[in-house]
Amino acid sequence: MSGSVLAAAGWSWVQLALGDAREVAAFRALILTVAIGGTVGASLWMGARKAAGDIGRREAILLVASSWFIAGGIAALPYRLWSMLETGAAASAPFAGFVDCYFEAMSGLTTTGATILPDVESLPRSMLLWRSITHWLGGLGIVVLFVAVLPLLGVGGKHLYRVEAPGPKAGGGVRPRIQETARVLWLIYVGLTLAEIVALWAAGMSLFDAVCHTFATLATGGFSTQNASVAAYDSALIDAIIVAFMLAAGINFGLYFQALRGGWRQVYRDPELRCYLGILSVASLFVIVMVYGRTFTTTAGTQVPSDLGSAVRHGLFTVVSILTTTGFCTADFEHWSFPVHAVLLVLMYVGGCAGSTGGGLKVIRCLMVFKIIWGELEHVFRPRAVRALHVGNAVIDSDMKISTLVYVLSVVLLTAAGAGVIMLLERGKMIDVTTAVSATAATLNNIGPGLNQVGASRNYAWFTDGSKCVMTVLMALGRLELFTILVLLSPRYWKSD
Repeated sequence: MSGSVLAAAGWSWVQLALGDAREVAAFRALILTVAIGGTVGASLWMGARKAAGDIGRREAILLVASSWFIAGGIAALPYRLWSMLETGAAASAPFAGFVDCYFEAMSGLTTTGATILPDVESLPRSMLLWRSITHWLGGLGIVVLFVAVLPLLGVGGKHLYRVEAPGPKAGGGVRPRIQETARVLWLIYVGLTLAEIVALWAAGMSLFDAVCHTFATLATGGFSTQNASVAAYDSALIDAIIVAFMLAAGINFGLYFQALRGGWRQVYRDPELRCYLGILSVASLFVIVMVYGRTFTTTAGTQVPSDLGSAVRHGLFTVVSILTTTGFCTADFEHWSFPVHAVLLVLMYVGGCAGSTGGGLKVIRCLMVFKIIWGELEHVFRPRAVRALHVGNAVIDSDMKISTLVYVLSVVLLTAAGAGVIMLLERGKMIDVTTAVSATAATLNNIGPGLNQVGASRNYAWFTDGSKCVMTVLMALGRLELFTILVLLSPRYWKSD
């Protein structure tokens, strides 16, 4: 992470050389963060380098969970230090409190994209770049990056990867050796990143904006350098490029490896990919039909005519952004009808494919739940029939059924609990149920924008510190797929066998 902070500091130094006075405090904040982060990292390494034995599953779980919360604290330092060093603006700066800084940092690392900034464009460019870098680092996971570049972890790296990698297929890999798997995934990730930067730059974005939006797109994060998000560019070509790469980021990265090896037939037959594209097609068609013929407003504040081209452009962009849990916006969907809101809320929970950078339940789990329910319905009228449930060539055994249903039920319960706690903490502000539920869903599923008071043109700055802390934990829970953190609450976890 120190290297990433140095990259942002380097940009700040360039801006200083060009005479941008706003970068002075930002440069100092980033350099101080490098020093603090380097000291913390060196201290931890010195304290643990003589530890005997390999990393077991319990240690891996604790290391992964704690590393994300520690990383969030370090990633928050540039914001807080910049706020303190900004001359004459410490009291009014958007990062005047550490809770706000931590919320923004965790939102970046977990690729949620929820922000407490009412005016994104008021930040120095180096701070905007740092926000985007936190997205990019969190895209395939900081821990996977560590496994890829730090062979010192040895065999324990396999445990780390299995705990951190998203989706129910986390135990598998595209290569036999876990370090090779991580390297392949990151090479694909970097390749897609470079391709989108070039495409956006050629489409008319500045190089800086192209880099920042690419980092947010491939990580399915959603942080933009503009208050109006992608709508600020008012370009159908830019919208189309971002839609294409959001779709790519929502696909299992293991399929890209298969495609590179010439296994196009396996990619085509992948049941999760087919389901992913099917959900996208049906939801997009529904939203396009619902918004066609009705004038709506973009997040830039302009009125959009009700022609078919605008309906397709903004309807498709919104569906892809929500389904992949990216959170970029071109249209203020807050003014759309209730049926559209219901569809978008469902898409928030579906999310991207397992092995992608997207959040949510993952398409494969939704497909498995549907097959389990369908199998139980068939069992009602054919009680003697014994038929194994399949997802592609894989058999859904009883353990997989239980774990899938428990996970989905846990997400539902956490949504209810999170919304209830937020409503209690915000009871003096007359928060409505839709806002509380969608804010919980948006943070738990790592999306960013929700509905009503946290809609496409809103932010999270108005919440109390207590609610922000709750949502910060929800972000981490969603990014690490619940149980990696929840298991730490079990007293039996801390007892030796």
